[in-house]
Amino acid sequence: MKKNLWLKVLPATILMVSGLCAIEIKNDTDAVNIAGKQRMFTQRMLKDYSMAGMNNTFGNPQEDLKATIKEFEENMESLLTYTKSDATKKSIEKTKELWTPVKSVLLETPALEKAGKLQQDLDVLLNAANESTQLFAKDSGKETGEIVNISGRQRMLSQKMAALYMLKVWGVEDAEFAKKLDDAMNLFESSAKQLETSGQTTEEISGLLKKSDRSFTYLKMMKSSTKYVPSLIYKNSDDILSNMNEATLLYTTNNK
Repeated sequence: MKKNLWLKVLPATILMVSGLCAIEIKNDTDAVNIAGKQRMFTQRMLKDYSMAGMNNTFGNPQEDLKATIKEFEENMESLLTYTKSDATKKSIEKTKELWTPVKSVLLETPALEKAGKLQQDLDVLLNAANESTQLFAKDSGKETGEIVNISGRQRMLSQKMAALYMLKVWGVEDAEFAKKLDDAMNLFESSAKQLETSGQTTEEISGLLKKSDRSFTYLKMMKSSTKYVPSLIYKNSDDILSNMNEATLLYTTNNK
């Protein structure tokens, strides 16, 4: 990769990730947003791990992985401190237990022979984080909590689709690759339609959803290709993430 392109990508990536790092929890709706980011982080870490394993420096995945690990842990502690629900506390504690062995692998030099097991473990961690998010949405007792949950899940799906592609490019054998990708894409599309028709979707949010859809179209095109371009997949998935993060924040603030 050319040096000048790398220099252009790095600041944008760092700014985007730091923009996601909002760990001050002001209310229940904020808690749903931050808990939802934990789902996304599980898949972003897998994407970065795979990119680093392929020695692909686009987006500076090694540094991004370190930052994401730190943010994941900070968010986990903030959520645990904030919640007063015993069920939600128990769910977050389960996530902490699952996280410890996963973190140790993520901190090692990426290895192809470990990537398949890491994907499985991060999917288990994703399910645990999703359980916590749904509990926070239920605790909020508001329709807003559910729309923030759905919008925030789009961030996760953007990273999941990209992570699946990266593992494929790297050479990880996965008989379920096509099904996993189809499931993620179908859920992304159905959720996008739900958001588009929601009464809580403002004109500003609608514009962000359209931008996200354009980037998603590229990821869909890659499904029928036999040649994947990791840098373009990385970029388009991050464009979706950036737009959906902004949309989720707007759902959070516009409906308080």
